[in-house]
Amino acid sequence: MGDMTATNARRVLLAAPRGYCAGVDRAVIAVEKALEQYGAPIYVRHEIVHNKYVVQTLEKKGAIFVETTDEVPEGSIVMFSAHGVAPVVHEEAAERKLATIDATCPLVTKVHKEAVRYAKDDFDILLIGHEGHEEVIGTTGEAPEHITLVDGPQDVDKVEVRDPSRVVWLSQTTLSVDETMETVDRLKTKFPLLVSPPSDDICYATQNRQIAVKQMGAEADLVIVVGSQNSSNSKRLVEVALGAGARDAHLVDYAKEIDEAWLEGVSTVGVTSGASVPEVLVEEVLEWLSQRGFEDVEIVKAAEESITFSLPKELRRDLRAEASSLVED
Repeated sequence: MGDMTATNARRVLLAAPRGYCAGVDRAVIAVEKALEQYGAPIYVRHEIVHNKYVVQTLEKKGAIFVETTDEVPEGSIVMFSAHGVAPVVHEEAAERKLATIDATCPLVTKVHKEAVRYAKDDFDILLIGHEGHEEVIGTTGEAPEHITLVDGPQDVDKVEVRDPSRVVWLSQTTLSVDETMETVDRLKTKFPLLVSPPSDDICYATQNRQIAVKQMGAEADLVIVVGSQNSSNSKRLVEVALGAGARDAHLVDYAKEIDEAWLEGVSTVGVTSGASVPEVLVEEVLEWLSQRGFEDVEIVKAAEESITFSLPKELRRDLRAEASSLVED
């Protein structure tokens, strides 16, 4: 029996970085501050971030999530989610006399600006991303007549452009880095003069979380990614884990969704979380695992993150105004 204990040494590899990125942190705080500043309800167009728990928590505090601008009563406050919106949404809000707070992640805004700039120079823009994803809808709306969606490497064959010497690629911020580069390579084969964006569109947080999962996945029998089904970056972490050699990987919102059967024959469990996931949900997963003999936790560190974004300017202005009125009193 002596050798059994060695193989049964149960351990958890915990990915770092994981969880909240700067854009999500900013968006969630923006909703909380808006509720404090203006009172409930605050309307939010689309889920502020793609996480069930966060959305339910903010609903309890008085946020009302809507899918379209016309669901918001005239004269109310509407906040745009971290994923960004098309220009037409800003127009709709103005027509309905809505006060807007734009919580679009600055790294998404950067991609929007690239789209506008390349469209102005009359490029065909090949936007790599997932059809129907809120971020893709928003970016496409900046230059619909110039943008063609490329949903992965298998889409490349059917891409057509007006002038192969004026083509650029951009991407959604939350994709698989490896798959995106594969798509880009195929596009370059087809369009040798393809221009790349001045800086990578896939954001630092997406990249860092994937690097950590790659390191972890190679050693893990099972990887648990905490995140919601509609979270693109979380779903990519499952794919990256499997690609890196993990035998099994699953996406769960909560610890209670973990199936005991997944632990069969497993000695190393990798744990990480998507960019819209609060740490409390990861702690519950670690607790669930420790109750089942997985008490030994090792951190797998892939990067340091210190980036933060200031709050949306509309909120900063009103918070400043309040602060200065308090001083005057």
